[in-house]
Amino acid sequence: MRLIHCACGTDTLIKGAEHHTLPPVPSRRDLKFLDAIAREVLPVDPTPSLQEIAASPNVSHLGEPALAPQQPDERLRIIVSGTDAALSAVLTRMMRADYLWAEIAYVPSDPSSPAAVVWGTAVPLAVDGPVHPIPCIRNDAGLVVAGAATLTHVDGAPYIGEIVVDNDVLVRSDGRGRAFGARLVPTTHTPGLAAAAIRKPRFRRQTLIDATFTPSGRALQSGGRSILVTVDGVPAKRPVERVTFYRHLRDIQAVREL
Repeated sequence: MRLIHCACGTDTLIKGAEHHTLPPVPSRRDLKFLDAIAREVLPVDPTPSLQEIAASPNVSHLGEPALAPQQPDERLRIIVSGTDAALSAVLTRMMRADYLWAEIAYVPSDPSSPAAVVWGTAVPLAVDGPVHPIPCIRNDAGLVVAGAATLTHVDGAPYIGEIVVDNDVLVRSDGRGRAFGARLVPTTHTPGLAAAAIRKPRFRRQTLIDATFTPSGRALQSGGRSILVTVDGVPAKRPVERVTFYRHLRDIQAVREL
């Protein structure tokens, strides 16, 4: 197995791995070396392309997460040490370059982060642990959610718009109520994501996650005014009027605890 360590703003060392020192949130340019390694390990992908999967009447890609069909001569495992934002950056690069067939593990700098809770925290697990695939949740800007994402008003004011998970209306607000947006997380099983509203209860200054209604689905969509999309703690550069998060056609080959 070829073991690659992406040390994103950390001084973590992993025995037996090819070590690459990277910024806390690596850019596409920073991660170009991963593209080259993936091509070395699997020069030609004989499995159906994303376009062929999308056109197929077989909807197996919408079912339970599955092991990747690619079988390279040498397994490739990428270990990311750092924050959820770093893991998101690496997963985003892997998705865009279409090598989510590679195994990926996580050594979080914050063991209580949303992604760490799902993936685990130990170096031995990252090196020797088994693969348990999970859905890949992305947005229409092509960013993968590693741990959690939020939709809020850019000024921190009450939300103006509607947020829907599949067919369930999670938030519908004209900006005069106590709805302040929503938080979504990837799930480890089908359909792919779950979400909850962000609200400010009466007589409280701070918002909180309203866990009384947490619909799950394959997609979350929102339309409204000045929506700030934040993925794994990194806010978008500018607000949008519409946003969609949805399950990608390929699953993440996650090395994680059950």
